[in-house]
Amino acid sequence: MHSQDPGFSSEAAAAGSLPSGVASAAGTPHSQEAAGLLPLVDAAVLEELEDELAGSGLARRFARDYAAMWDERYARLAAAVANQDRASALDAVISLKITSAMVGGLRLAKLAELLEAVIRMGDFRRGQVLMVRVAEDGGQTVSELQANYILEND
Repeated sequence: MHSQDPGFSSEAAAAGSLPSGVASAAGTPHSQEAAGLLPLVDAAVLEELEDELAGSGLARRFARDYAAMWDERYARLAAAVANQDRASALDAVISLKITSAMVGGLRLAKLAELLEAVIRMGDFRRGQVLMVRVAEDGGQTVSELQANYILEND
């Protein structure tokens, strides 16, 4: 799985956590900038998932389903944040965080983690600001998965 896009990385070092104090300042420009340093998709995560599933094709199907559900998943999260529905927003953002991490979407998983912290603080205004980045990076993550993993392995 080779990529021509610098957003697609197999370097495990890029998966490191944010610097101390950044997570506590969730949603600040500095924490968003730190999340932006992560790759859109880490191929090593997908390779590991393939190995764990004994190359059965389930990893590719999971990635395909993840990409197909992006618009619905984003719309659900955006509506919950816009309506300041804490319970629904937390459910949606935790789902996004976990599934993004499972397909190697490190940048989006980190943004979801930051958004989760903002929602837990009840700062839906800052949540709206973060949703702009979630939309952008989510679309790019799906594009990377489709171009460099799903289509490449079909």
